[in-house]
Amino acid sequence: MKLGISNYSFGKHMRATGCTLEEVCDLTKKIGFDSIDFTQDSVKGYDDPVARARELRAYCEKIGLPIGAYTVGANLTAGEWNEEEQNKWIEELKGQVDVAEAYGVTIMRHDVGFSIPEGRTWEESIPHVAPIIREVTLYAKAKGIRTCSENHGMVFQEPERMEAVFNAVGDSNYGWLVDIGNFYCADVDPLKAIDRALPYVMHVHVKDFLYFKKGEKEITPEGLFFNRFGNGLRGTILGHGVVPVIEAIRKLRAAGYEGSFTLEFEGAEDCLGAIEASFKYMKKISELPVVKA
Repeated sequence: MKLGISNYSFGKHMRATGCTLEEVCDLTKKIGFDSIDFTQDSVKGYDDPVARARELRAYCEKIGLPIGAYTVGANLTAGEWNEEEQNKWIEELKGQVDVAEAYGVTIMRHDVGFSIPEGRTWEESIPHVAPIIREVTLYAKAKGIRTCSENHGMVFQEPERMEAVFNAVGDSNYGWLVDIGNFYCADVDPLKAIDRALPYVMHVHVKDFLYFKKGEKEITPEGLFFNRFGNGLRGTILGHGVVPVIEAIRKLRAAGYEGSFTLEFEGAEDCLGAIEASFKYMKKISELPVVKA
């Protein structure tokens, strides 16, 4: 079982200390992770994102730290649903594929959508977003890169919505980055959702959440974000929340998934301590027996 981490997990530490991504790579290696994923923020603000990606790749090669994936944002469902909007996103995401190539990764995640124009539905967005995603994945395929989207972004989180996108795109080079925690953003049982995700899974994010049902507390605690149904969530150390982390990982491994399980920590706890505790938890899970399905 390969244990990865996203540089996103170190965000609080980076903001507090001003440390560089190279130092984050050193920490990743020291803690014991097998790989690191880089987000779009890793090259943000650089005049030449491709050159920066090559620089970070060289550093990772120097310290013996593989790069697992490159993850970028997108809101394909926003704005005007027309050819001009499609072409804008195609060019933007093709540029991000070039960054992924510079990182030397074989997996790039991009989001599908965070918002829909008033009066529209997610079903109506499918004919608009599918051609964008298809053209981007074909461009990536020529470079030996697979593209995927995550159950992330407030619009496409339920498994049936994700499956509708995959069916519309219709190319095996495009698949699913399964985030075992994000299903709670749509009040979906992660284990049932994973069953539906198995034919499409390309990469996996692991995280844990504290969960607060709407109205169950007389006073709403600080530090929460709220899902589409008004229920509160807060990231936490793996094993401290409601996400069935052990069962989800076991189900994916039993089905034959052999890629990385990449930690995304976004809790209120001390950043480095939480990452180390989460790593130890993942390590113990990796030692559990797995019965192939």
